[in-house]
Amino acid sequence: MTLSTATRLSNEENLEALRRLDQFRQWHSLEEKRYCLVCGKLITGRQIQVAGGTRGTDPLRLSCPTDGCNSIPMDWVLPTDEILAKVEKLAEEERKASALKLAAATIGKGKIVYTDKSHQHFVSRLCRLAFHLKRHSKAVPSNP
Repeated sequence: MTLSTATRLSNEENLEALRRLDQFRQWHSLEEKRYCLVCGKLITGRQIQVAGGTRGTDPLRLSCPTDGCNSIPMDWVLPTDEILAKVEKLAEEERKASALKLAAATIGKGKIVYTDKSHQHFVSRLCRLAFHLKRHSKAVPSNP
């Protein structure tokens, strides 16, 4: 969560701000990546938000660009092979989950049309059960 709006800086100013304000790691370019320990995302120097500095009195601050993440440079680490593998595994899991959702339902004209056959099978069995219960309830006389 950013407390103030991001400051517009040129690429050179942005890199200089990263170098000056990130006292934990060196920045050689805006294309360098860091892994945010708070939100679990890979971020580049170009994406990092520089905020503050209004009227030259407020200090500049760096923050993670991910919505809802309030991490600061101390929370960003250099992406090792292990971290990159973890990020790729999480991305693959997200892709699979997204593909399963798309396979389960497609939206058309405001209605959900299920394309997963197991869902159709379940619904048809449920309808048959409801029909059976309805027919059976009519056959049983009610007590006044």
